Amino acid sequence: MNNKNIRVTLLMLTIFLSISGIYANSMNDTTETKTGWTLGALPTITFDTDLGFQYGGLTNFYFYGNGSTYPEYLHSLYFEVSRFTKGSGINRFFYDSKHLIPNYRITTDISYLTEQALSFFGFNGSEAIYNPNWIDEDSELYRSRLFYAHDRKIFRFTTDLQRNFGKNFRWIAGIALYNYSIGSLDLDRLNKGNKSVLPDTASLYDLYVDWGVIPESEKDGGFHGYLKGGVVYDTRDNEPNPFKGIFTELVLSFSPKIDQNPGETHLKAALIHRQYFTLINKRLALAYRVMYQATLGDHAPFYLQPYLTTTFLRGANNEGLGGAKSIRGIMRNRIVGNDVLLTNVELRAKSNTFKILKQNIYIGLNGFVDGGMVTRNIKFNKEEILNQIALQNPDYRSNDFFNSKNRDVFHIGYGAGLRFALNENFIIAVDYAQALNKNDGTNGIYIALNYIF
Repeated sequence: MNNKNIRVTLLMLTIFLSISGIYANSMNDTTETKTGWTLGALPTITFDTDLGFQYGGLTNFYFYGNGSTYPEYLHSLYFEVSRFTKGSGINRFFYDSKHLIPNYRITTDISYLTEQALSFFGFNGSEAIYNPNWIDEDSELYRSRLFYAHDRKIFRFTTDLQRNFGKNFRWIAGIALYNYSIGSLDLDRLNKGNKSVLPDTASLYDLYVDWGVIPESEKDGGFHGYLKGGVVYDTRDNEPNPFKGIFTELVLSFSPKIDQNPGETHLKAALIHRQYFTLINKRLALAYRVMYQATLGDHAPFYLQPYLTTTFLRGANNEGLGGAKSIRGIMRNRIVGNDVLLTNVELRAKSNTFKILKQNIYIGLNGFVDGGMVTRNIKFNKEEILNQIALQNPDYRSNDFFNSKNRDVFHIGYGAGLRFALNENFIIAVDYAQALNKNDGTNGIYIALNYIF
């Protein structure tokens, strides 16, 4: 039995056990109101197809006070220090409260994120060709298993304030500071202690720099600040796992030009609509999300283009399209453009709540279809690039990198997953997904926290 079949078998077995749990529970809900502090702590032994196995630790403290607001918490403090076997690292603190400042919700994120091999497949979705033989060590066409990767480090600070106005509306205002350090793969570090040595060959990132697709001023990263503002309409019955209601955001993030920094003044505008329908009371729901994000203004650096604007970070990263938080089954950051469209549809089942060690637990099962595409391309002179390929890289053909089509196709991933929830808020997520088109990858397994929307 190959690895893929083992993964599918394990997932199907877990899904069977989950379904059994949903029907085996009595119809009486045993939820107990929580008070004071509760703790969700895990050794972060997880897996993500794009990142590898994760190890480290995370802790999420929830404070419920006298319990009058349960399952809504008064304060949430999240700490994580973890590493992935493919070279990524997460060092993160996240705070969320609707009660620290009366009548305001405040969220603050301080993170240092490292990536020794961040996925990079080029720009404009299907216009950029992906060749799996180039990363397959058993192929005669092998170049490097990390041909589609580069090094990245980010320091991030964000803080947002939200306040209600009218019925179910609230405004949001905030700031975000990012310091990006971008570069070629550190082959000495990646090869250290590794039996399978990476060849000293140019990656796609290196070629894009050589050809001028990535401007010289952007190749090393830079510092950027954003001013954020927006409006939210929210009628959800429960924030971690809604069964009915609407959650719609219109968010604008403005980045002014800073001297000696790459890029120009630009604006990210995102409209995100989510809706939830109860099919069986407290047991089965249908949920969907539609997001459209546009980049307005002069020019945004290439490394800022994958970032997806939102009012609330549900994980360490919120970028794509492709990967655990956007289009599951499709390779991370496979689809990058000036303007992008994202859609997700999920069918969510939920068991009755039961107790383990006096903690409220439920098990969830979900099936999903994710999709997205580039609706406006990142522009560069393709004809000039093709001429440079012919002159500088005779081992390559022009159609090794660029599809003749100028418009993107719709990229689709589909799959199923499990959720294990502690006290309604701390949710462990396990998803398996496949890509519909082999040009987007094959399949992915993701073990993380929370529903993706």
